[in-house]
Amino acid sequence: MTFTQSETRPFTMERGGTTLTAEIRPGQGTPILVVPGVMADAATWRSVVAAIDLPNPVVTINRRGRSPSGGLGADYSVRVEIDDLRRTIDSLGAVHLVGWSYGALIALETAIGCAAVRSLTAYEPVGAPFAPDAVDVIRAATAVGDLDRAVELVNTAVSGFSEDYVAELRRTPAWPVLRQLAEPLGEELAAINDYRPSWKDYARLQIPVTLILGARNENLAPYGTAFAPFAAALAHSRVARLPEQGHLAHVEAPAELAAAIATAVGQAEGDG
Repeated sequence: MTFTQSETRPFTMERGGTTLTAEIRPGQGTPILVVPGVMADAATWRSVVAAIDLPNPVVTINRRGRSPSGGLGADYSVRVEIDDLRRTIDSLGAVHLVGWSYGALIALETAIGCAAVRSLTAYEPVGAPFAPDAVDVIRAATAVGDLDRAVELVNTAVSGFSEDYVAELRRTPAWPVLRQLAEPLGEELAAINDYRPSWKDYARLQIPVTLILGARNENLAPYGTAFAPFAAALAHSRVARLPEQGHLAHVEAPAELAAAIATAVGQAEGDG
């Protein structure tokens, strides 16, 4: 498949007329399809995409709740995300699937029984239970439009950053971006905790699977402990560790993350 120019290509879902959009880096070959997690969209992954040293097109989707895509919808769930991703894959044909955090959970669940997925790279997938004590307070904040509070809570109550870290983050240009991305946060965290990953079915994946772990998170809550059961269920996978990184390498070390993705995809295409 060849994309000859950069563009935002709309994907229209049948249910409720919901529209999904994607940013496309031009290229030739099997597309790399990137699925960001919470507090992220295609724009926040541009630095990673630009640094992936492969000729393949790279398609980064804006999941529901991210402008210019549509809202989450009344019956939002992980299953809705899986259906959206499968429809997107149907529109592209074969893909190398890459997911981060919640996006990695969606990618893993979508890949089961999906012959169009040629390889899967999952950077620190998360699954239930995941910060369950933070769900209600974050949902309450987003329900009343207190997005500043939601950004604060996802950084402290979920990710475990300090109040000083949040205070510094407030002074950066990233804060207004994060406020906008926080709008669907409460419902997304609730969906993660309502869903049970298909642990036994992961052994059925007959494709190359690479799990990426930020070395700083290994064996530590919340991301390292969330990672561990995925690694156990995907015992046949390759684990790539990012030295001196945690859960935010797409922001803090995009070149290193891009290199890990390029290696995983390149090895998969070599195996093919």
